[in-house]
Amino acid sequence: MRTTGLKNGVLSHYLGKLEKSGIIKVERGQRQTRFFSPEITENESKIIKALRRQTPRDLLLALMRNDGLDFSQLVDEVGKSPSTISLYLSQIVADGLVKIKLDDLKKRYYIQEKDMVDKLIEDYKPSPLEKSTSEFEDIINSF
Repeated sequence: MRTTGLKNGVLSHYLGKLEKSGIIKVERGQRQTRFFSPEITENESKIIKALRRQTPRDLLLALMRNDGLDFSQLVDEVGKSPSTISLYLSQIVADGLVKIKLDDLKKRYYIQEKDMVDKLIEDYKPSPLEKSTSEFEDIINSF
């Protein structure tokens, strides 16, 4: 709405037409609706969704830099509270972006598809507005 200057109803109408014609793919969530090119795969859309939010992005970047981190290392790398890390880490594990392996009875976290994540990090850098919105979302989700 901000970018186009269209009112909500008008924008919804045209987005519905684009979706029906197959020009865009729509993913509806609890709090957000996301729009993707039809060429984007389901795995890519999950990665893009994580990269558009600051804490999941920081988690993925930490795991890209240091493959195989345990929970306390992730907390140190990202610099957020353990509860915030736990929340977002469980989401990206559930989405299949990160896998867990036991190493000496300690859980270690690894990126599932490093090449795809690396490519999408370059392609989908968030804007400053998206970064500030994501940081606000982190604050709300930590309660």
